[in-house]
Amino acid sequence: MSTQKKAGLDALLTPEESVLVLIDHQPFQFANLNSHEPTMIVNNVVGLAKAAKVFDVPTILTTVLEERGGLLLQDLQDVFPEQKPINRTWVNTWQDERVVDAVKATGRKKLILAGLWTEVCLAMPAIQAAGEGFEVFAVTDASGGASKETHDMAVRRMAQAGVVPITWMAVMSEWQRDYAREKTLPGLVEVMLAHTGATGVAYAWETQLLAGQGRNAG
Repeated sequence: MSTQKKAGLDALLTPEESVLVLIDHQPFQFANLNSHEPTMIVNNVVGLAKAAKVFDVPTILTTVLEERGGLLLQDLQDVFPEQKPINRTWVNTWQDERVVDAVKATGRKKLILAGLWTEVCLAMPAIQAAGEGFEVFAVTDASGGASKETHDMAVRRMAQAGVVPITWMAVMSEWQRDYAREKTLPGLVEVMLAHTGATGVAYAWETQLLAGQGRNAG
């Protein structure tokens, strides 16, 4: 079982300890995605990937039988244009030694996963990796299943195995942790504006108001 701490400051994510694996966000997988509105998953996983890039979190892209199931979602590939996804035949990503070796090469133990479908391509590697001592976090709103029930049951099953369910904005917020960390703040704001819906709109409105106050003060 995973040796992760369940509470306390060390239970939260940091960029320095994290590694992200994005699993099978491909056309064939989206075709039977019924647990969520598909465009929401697209928005969230791309936002998560952009956040990982902002915080220099190593990110591994994977596909399964891409010659049949289609290439990785283009918006996601565009975040890491230089990276070729690891194309597997294994249903369980964690049984592909190339993926495991890539994760282990980072030296990081907080493993963040998102994938399609939750009940198969996310749950299987999450449960296995948790059993091998990784601290595993499953990003539930950047993942989806064939139905709401399959998604929900998979999240429950993973939690029983010690996997921590989390949402993509929580991941990004834990990586930032302190708004005084100015190095990553511009990138964080850019991701928020593009991918956090009403939060991004409200932030844009706030900056407009502040800019207006500045003009009036002048």
